[in-house]
Amino acid sequence: MLKKQIDDAVSFIQSKTTTIPKIGIILGSGLGPLAEQIEQATSIPYEEVPHFAKSRAVGHANELVIGNLSGTTVVAMKGRFHYYEGFTTQEVTFPVHVMKALGIEKLIVTNACGAVNTDFSPGDLMLISDHINLTGNNPFFGPNDDTLGPRFTDLSNVYSKRMQDIAYQVAEKNNFSLQKGVYAWWTGPAYETPAEIKMIRIIGADAVGMSTVPEAMVAAYYGIETLGISCLTNMACGILDQPLNHKEVIEVANLVKEKFSILVKEIINKV
Repeated sequence: MLKKQIDDAVSFIQSKTTTIPKIGIILGSGLGPLAEQIEQATSIPYEEVPHFAKSRAVGHANELVIGNLSGTTVVAMKGRFHYYEGFTTQEVTFPVHVMKALGIEKLIVTNACGAVNTDFSPGDLMLISDHINLTGNNPFFGPNDDTLGPRFTDLSNVYSKRMQDIAYQVAEKNNFSLQKGVYAWWTGPAYETPAEIKMIRIIGADAVGMSTVPEAMVAAYYGIETLGISCLTNMACGILDQPLNHKEVIEVANLVKEKFSILVKEIINKV
């Protein structure tokens, strides 16, 4: 059934464009403006694509954008689906299956999230070195189609060290720094409590957010080389004596969008 759904979506998308994307990009909260820089772009609303869900999260535009960026053909998700919206992890990750079938060989997955590591600051960009799945769920539950990927997926190298090295080179060239750390996936939509953040720090995470991990897991299922980038928009709950709100997340993401854009475009040019 999954293969049939993928084929339906791919056939529809290919009826709208002849571009074969080589790199997939998933743009998190407030990071969608990068998709506006894609040239010769074809934009397709999610609601038109067979079997695609539709995100209702603030800061997500619900468009698939296919075209050229930094001399490379790309397909970008301008907004993603979240587990906390009530979607299954299979619905959340369905676009990754489709991007693979469209032709991508590499994936850049991004998010806006909270900093758990107190050495980090709002506005930092963090490369994801590894993740911790705290949700008790994953996109591989249920039947597996062995023609697509393995029943038991190796997650020992989800995030490409080669692409991280390229990211560091780009950052050094442009005179800005990058953090690096472990990302913890929390269901949301409520922010974590101070006690939960303390636990998350103790088990080894540097940042916490409500997305990214399921998409990266499906990329690993296909052997897609993946780079994870987190925009640290706030200090996680309990670190500072102030409440958290989503407006702050969007505001900080907007402040770093130029740096983020430079980083992603130059990485694409080099990989």
